[in-house]
Amino acid sequence: MTAETLAVGKARTPARPSALRHLITPAAIVVALATLYAWVSTLELDSIERRSINQAVLVAKTVEHVQMTVAATALVVVIAIPLGIVASRSRNRFVTPLILTAGNLGQAVPCIGLLVLCTFLMGVGFQTALVGLVAYAVLPVLRNTMVGVQQIDPALIEAARGMGMTKGQILRRVELKLAVPAILAGLRTALVLTVGVATLGAFVAAGGFGELIINGLKLNRMPVTIVGGVLTACIAFFIDWLGGLAENLLKPRGI
Repeated sequence: MTAETLAVGKARTPARPSALRHLITPAAIVVALATLYAWVSTLELDSIERRSINQAVLVAKTVEHVQMTVAATALVVVIAIPLGIVASRSRNRFVTPLILTAGNLGQAVPCIGLLVLCTFLMGVGFQTALVGLVAYAVLPVLRNTMVGVQQIDPALIEAARGMGMTKGQILRRVELKLAVPAILAGLRTALVLTVGVATLGAFVAAGGFGELIINGLKLNRMPVTIVGGVLTACIAFFIDWLGGLAENLLKPRGI
C-alpha cells in the first residue's frame, strides 16, 4: 500500500470527536459547585442565610426548578413540532403567518409582563409559570422544525413517493428523521432559555431558584443571591451539555 493510498484513506476517515471535549462542561460545573461550596463554608452566615441556603432548601428548589423546565419543554415539544410541520407545508402558506405571529408573541412580550397577565387570568402557582415559560420557549423549536423540514431535498421526497410510501410514512421516515438535527438544536436553545426564565416563576409563587435570588436581593443577603444565580447557571450549562450529547447520538448517520 502506497503512501498516497494511506493519505487518501485517512482523508476519507471522519474525525471522531474527542471524549475529552464532552467532559469539559461537566468538569467545569463540578469546579464551579466545589468553589461555591468552599466559599460559602468560609462565611459566617446569619439565621436568615442559614434558613435560605441549607441542604433541604437547595434540594427542594432544585427539584422545583427542574420540574418547571422539564414540564415546559415537554409542552413546547407537543405544541411547536406539529405546528412547525404544518407551517412548513406550501399548501398552508395562508396559515403560516398566523402560526409564526403566535410563536413570536411569547418573546415579543416581556416574560414578566406575560406572567403578570397570566396571574390575573389564572392566579399564582406552578401552572401560571408554565404558561409563561411555554410561550417564551416555543419559538426556537417552531422555527427550527420549519427550517429542518423545508431544507430537505425535494428529490428525496420524490424518491420516497416512487417507493410507494404514503404521506405519513414520508413524514415519519424521511422528513422528520432528516430534520432531527435542526429540531434538536432548537430544543436545546429552548431548554436553556427555559432554565433562565424559570427564575421569574418566583414572582408567581412557583418556586425554583428565583426565590433565592429575589429574597437575597430584597433582604440584602448577597450569599443567598449568589448561590441561587450560580446554581441556575450550573443547571443551564448541564442541560445544554445533555442537549449536545443528544444531538450527537440522535442525528442520522451521514449528516
